[in-house]
Amino acid sequence: MKIATYNVNGVNGRLPVLLRWLVETQPDVVCLQELKAPDEKFPLQAINEAGYNAIWHGQKSWNGVAILTRNLEIKETRRGLDGEEDDLHSRYIEAMVGGVVIGCLYLPNGNPAPGPKLDYKMRWFQRLTDHAQKLLSYNLPVVLIGDYNVMPTELDVYKPERWVEDALFRPEVRQAFKNLVDQGWTDAIRTLYPDQKIYTFYDYFRNAYARDAGLRIDHFLLSPQVKPLLKAAAVDRHVRGWEKTSDHCPVWIEIAEVTQ
Repeated sequence: MKIATYNVNGVNGRLPVLLRWLVETQPDVVCLQELKAPDEKFPLQAINEAGYNAIWHGQKSWNGVAILTRNLEIKETRRGLDGEEDDLHSRYIEAMVGGVVIGCLYLPNGNPAPGPKLDYKMRWFQRLTDHAQKLLSYNLPVVLIGDYNVMPTELDVYKPERWVEDALFRPEVRQAFKNLVDQGWTDAIRTLYPDQKIYTFYDYFRNAYARDAGLRIDHFLLSPQVKPLLKAAAVDRHVRGWEKTSDHCPVWIEIAEVTQ
């Protein structure tokens, strides 16, 4: 099963790029972030015509997450996280797909930091961590996928000294990611490429893509049941070079079939 994540930075504005990539790579499962569209504006017909089913949790102008599947049934299990009843941000959707629980997430950016946005990010991170602990207790195959808006180590950021005060790299944010992983999750990319410079995001400014001045902020965390199934992983970096593309690259892993 090939599972991908892609922060599309506007699903309707980037729809030609998304469809081109889907046709080119044909992943079995895709987690999308930053739809930036209300539910009724999700381009379901075009995605169906590309051969994909979908569930989505949209929001006007901001946020939004979706799970797409090719020839696989999607059984939605959750949208949103517990802990803040007045949090209306569309940042989490979860489903059972092919015997695997897929959690698709878009963690808050948190800038400017310090401030209310960083405080919200840290609360959301804790809510995700609490939910992740529950998922582990079910002893099911789980993959938590998406844009975490955190670079876990200095290897994951171009010129780390420039990012020390940024909400994607502040010590408390990196510690929150470590606390999550230490529950028993496996960072798929780093498991296969422990020492390699790998980026999944390139800013639109300062010619970042051409200079390979990027960040690794899109991650796959595997539960213990999925870790031994991991076969491959890669970043479709070339997609970042397409016209009118997102500032994120698609990222994917391949796992062996889950035995029921």
